[in-house]
Amino acid sequence: MTAFLSVESSLTGRLWRGPDPALERAAAALAQDSRLPLPVGRVLAARGVPAHEAPLYLDPKLRDLLPDPASLRDMDKAAERLVAAVLASQRIAIFADYDVDGGASAAILLDWLRRQGRDATLYIPDRIDEGYGPNAPAIAALSRDHDLIVCVDCGTLSFDALAASTCDVIVLDHHQGGETLPPVLAVVNPNRADEDGSLGHLCAAGVVFLTLVRCNSLLRRDGHATPDLIPLLDLVALATVADVAPLVGVNRAFVRQGLLIMARRERPGLVALSDVARLDSAPNAFHLGFLLGPRINAGGRVGRADLGALCLSCADGRQAERLAAELDALNRDRRTIEAAVRDEALAQVEARASDGLVAWAAGAGWHPGVVGIVAARVKEATGLPAVVMGVEGGIGKGSARSIPGVDLGRAIQRLSAEGLLLKGGGHAMAAGLTIEEAKIPAAMDRLSQLLAREMAERSGAGELRISGLLDPAGATVELMQMLERAGPFGQAAPAPRFAFAEQLIDSAGAMGDSHLRLRFRSPGSPVLEAVAWGAMSGPLGPALLGAKGRRFHLAGRLELSHWGGRERVRLRLDDAAPLG
Repeated sequence: MTAFLSVESSLTGRLWRGPDPALERAAAALAQDSRLPLPVGRVLAARGVPAHEAPLYLDPKLRDLLPDPASLRDMDKAAERLVAAVLASQRIAIFADYDVDGGASAAILLDWLRRQGRDATLYIPDRIDEGYGPNAPAIAALSRDHDLIVCVDCGTLSFDALAASTCDVIVLDHHQGGETLPPVLAVVNPNRADEDGSLGHLCAAGVVFLTLVRCNSLLRRDGHATPDLIPLLDLVALATVADVAPLVGVNRAFVRQGLLIMARRERPGLVALSDVARLDSAPNAFHLGFLLGPRINAGGRVGRADLGALCLSCADGRQAERLAAELDALNRDRRTIEAAVRDEALAQVEARASDGLVAWAAGAGWHPGVVGIVAARVKEATGLPAVVMGVEGGIGKGSARSIPGVDLGRAIQRLSAEGLLLKGGGHAMAAGLTIEEAKIPAAMDRLSQLLAREMAERSGAGELRISGLLDPAGATVELMQMLERAGPFGQAAPAPRFAFAEQLIDSAGAMGDSHLRLRFRSPGSPVLEAVAWGAMSGPLGPALLGAKGRRFHLAGRLELSHWGGRERVRLRLDDAAPLG
C-alpha cells in the first residue's frame, strides 16, 4: 500500500495510510444505499454496520442494547443483598477507587440510595498512605460499624483485605480477575475468569448501573416504588469515557444518552465542574475525557482522595461549587508536578534507547499521583506500552498504560503471579503495580517478553490512519451533525480523521503555553480554523509556527466549536506534511 498523499514521513515522523480500498468501496455503497454522506458511510463501514442497520446505529436506544443484568455471575446474590439492606434500613458503606470510574460509581450508588431515603458511608483510600483498593485495616474498621460493604471499581483481587471483614461484602468491579475470588458474598465483574467476556467492555460504573437495574426489578416485583435510573447515565457516560472503555455495544448508548442528560445541567457537581472548566457548550466525549475527567482525578492524585466522588454526589449547588474550585486548583498543581516528572521520565526512556517493547522509567520521589498520567504521555511519545514508577524506601509504585491491541492488564497480572511484583492488576488499557526496586529491570524485560506476540501482530505502529480526503468547503456544520450521530467517538471507536491536501496556511500562532492555532484554505474555499493541542511541546507546533504563506497537507479530526452564540467547524490538528 502506497503512502497517502505520498506522505512517508510527516512533521511528527509518521507514514500516512489511506482507507483500505475494499472498505472504501463498502463505504461508498453504504452511503448510496442509505443516502448518507460518504464520510458517515466510512464510519459505519469501518464498524461493520450494514446499510439496513444504519438507522438503528445512528440512533441507539438503551432499551435495545441493555444486556440482561442477570447474565452476570453473582448478580442476583448482589442485588438481593443490596435490596434487603435498603428495605431493612441497614448500615451500608461504599468503598471506592479514587479515580473517575470509582468516584462516579460511588456517586451512582449514593444517588440511588438517597432517593430512597437511605444514606451510606463513603470511603476512598488515600493513594499514598493506603494505595489502590481495599486494605485490611480499613475493611475491618468499616465492617465493625456497617452491615454491608459495597466495593466499587476495586476488590476483585483483594483476597487478604476483604477476608478482614466481619460483615457481608459485595464487589462490583471490571478489572481482570484471577483463577480464584476473594471470600465475599458476591463478585459481579464481567472480567472474572469464569465469565465469557461479552460484557468485558463495561467500566465499573456500567456494572453498578446494571446492578441497580436488577435491584429495581426486584423492588418492583415485590411492590415497592423504584428510583428512575435514567438520570444516572450522566455519571455512567463520564466514567465510561474517562476510563477509556471501548465505545461499543451498550457503552455507545450509555454515553450518547448520558451526554444528553448532562446537557440539562441538573447534577450540581457536574454543573460546577463544567463551569470551572469553562465548558460553554453541550458536552461531548472529548470534554468528558480531557476537561472534566482530569479535574475529578486531581483529588485522588495530589489532594484529598474523596473530593471527586464528593463533588459528583453533591446535591447542594454552593457546596458543589466549592468542591469544584478546590479540584480545579488541585488540577493546576497536578499539571506542574506532572510536567517535572514527565520530562525526567522521557529523558530516561530516550537515554535507555533499548530494543524493548515497553517504554519504562522509575525515579525516586516521583509523586505517585501523577505516574499514571505520565505513563500516558510516555505512551503517546513512543507509541509503546509504558510503565512509570515512583520509588520510595526501596519500593516502586507505578502505573502502566497500553496501546490498542495490547492487553497490558493481563501481562501485569502474569508478572504478579510469577513473583516479580508485590502486587499488580488492571485491565487491557491500564494497570497498576507495586514492585521491589531491585526487581524493576528484570520485571520490565519480562513484560516485554510477555507482550512480544501482541506487539508483533499489531499493525500500524508509526502510521497515521486517514479516513479520506475533505476540502474546507465540505467541513460544514451539517456534516458534523451527521458525524456526531455516528458517534460517540473514543476508545475502539475512533472519530474519522480527514486529510486536507495542499492547504495554504493563512496564519499560525501560539495559544497559551503549549497549543497552536492556525487558519488554512484551499483555492476557492472558505478559511478553516485548526487547533493543535499540546503541539508546542513536540515537533508539530514549532514547524508550523512560521508557516504563513506556505502549503501543507494537514490531517485531523473535525469538531464543533461555539463562539458568540454560533456553531462553527474547526479541525483538531493531528499532523502535517510540507508539500514536496
